[in-house]
Amino acid sequence: MSQADIGLIGLAVMGQNLVLNMDDHDFSVAVFNRTTSKVDDFMAGPAKGTKIIGTHSLEELVGRLKKPRRVMLMVKAGAVVDSFIDTLLPHLDSGDIIIDGGNSLYTDTNRRTRALAEKGILFVGTGISGGEEGARTGPSIMPGGNPEAWPLVKDIFQAIAARVDGQPCCDWIGEEGAGHFVKMVHNGIEYGDMQLICEAYDFMRRGLGMSIEKIQSVFSGWNKGVLDSYLMEISADILDYKDKDGAPLVDRILDAAGQKGTGKWTGINALDLGIPLTLIVEAVFARSLSAMKDERGRAAGLLAGPSAVFTGDADEMADAVRDALYASKIISYAQGYMLMREAANQYGWKLNYGGIALMWRGGCIIRSVFLDNIKGAYEKNPALENLLFDDFFRQAVQSAQPGWRKIVAKAVELGIPTPAFSSALAYYDGYRSGSLPANLLQAQRDYFGAHTYERIDRPRGEFFHTNWTGKGGKVSSSTYEV
Repeated sequence: MSQADIGLIGLAVMGQNLVLNMDDHDFSVAVFNRTTSKVDDFMAGPAKGTKIIGTHSLEELVGRLKKPRRVMLMVKAGAVVDSFIDTLLPHLDSGDIIIDGGNSLYTDTNRRTRALAEKGILFVGTGISGGEEGARTGPSIMPGGNPEAWPLVKDIFQAIAARVDGQPCCDWIGEEGAGHFVKMVHNGIEYGDMQLICEAYDFMRRGLGMSIEKIQSVFSGWNKGVLDSYLMEISADILDYKDKDGAPLVDRILDAAGQKGTGKWTGINALDLGIPLTLIVEAVFARSLSAMKDERGRAAGLLAGPSAVFTGDADEMADAVRDALYASKIISYAQGYMLMREAANQYGWKLNYGGIALMWRGGCIIRSVFLDNIKGAYEKNPALENLLFDDFFRQAVQSAQPGWRKIVAKAVELGIPTPAFSSALAYYDGYRSGSLPANLLQAQRDYFGAHTYERIDRPRGEFFHTNWTGKGGKVSSSTYEV
């Protein structure tokens, strides 16, 4: 009986395509699905004529694997992963490896790595990006977990991953939930990139009155320059797609966006870690607002906006939109890298920031030419505090700034919502401000809650309370956190 190199559980679209990818690279794969008819359909369909081995129970799956056994889960995040782990454990031996390739929350991966290590099982939590096509032809893979497992899965992961300049878009991220954390940030940046492109489209469509055909042409042109990316490419393709009667299909798609929660996780973790991830959070909220379709319809008939109409040079203004998109995209990545840096500090991870950019250059949804510059920035200075401190990005934002400000101002004048463009600019202006009005805010907190404040004429760490009304007394609350 032939023995497989790896077993995979979960034959939805990502699981099937990863299995076929592994088979293409001469790895023998045994597969199982809880609904076993899917195994039969897969073996009779896409897997027909391959070396793939279909199994109909977890016991059979494990029995077909070489030791140490490698079992990969491609199932729904959360309780389903825990259920499969519990069911697998009686069939595994010390030194075997369980791999979770879904979009799991990194804290779950932290917990599973520790718990399984106590049982002698090596756990890997790996982010996988690229969607259906990437899984089949080469995704970006971001593994973390128990470092003892990496040498045992490296050959398979790096063989099936996308490659850029001959290098695989896969390397070890770090211990415990580091891989899933980086994938979570990737997904948050993806939310931001998509929202920025949609705002550019909306401003040109409703604000400038451009046709879909004209915007498609503009997007195609942008995809040959600094904004060259997978998402820009597919956006141009979408705008070019016609319905059965020849009209642009995009005009007939309901404007109510869905989400699976990973962008929300990114925002929640930014709040937990105190990182101003403003653009990505606005992108999440923009989807939430879009989902209120019926309520927005009622509001459209009740709430008045400005009567201004654009009368200038649309092509010139489109160039400014490009600058706003480019500058805002830089801010989105700068914020995402700030979040990863703080998480690394909090959890003791040694993240290779340039290496992460390399992993994102191919296979994944946010792949773009832009990532080469991020990789270069961190190669030049691995301790870089913020992407905006790198010469390339500082100069790029400086050059794009006039157009960026013009678009945000014009959008306000025309009543076109640009939450991602606007929040990115507000972050930039706040970040570059040596003084912010938080001095008044701290006084307010001390006034109503005796929360104390620090003084600019005294060393940091000394806290003061003022009896603002003469009635409050000298007792203060505990000192605040920053």
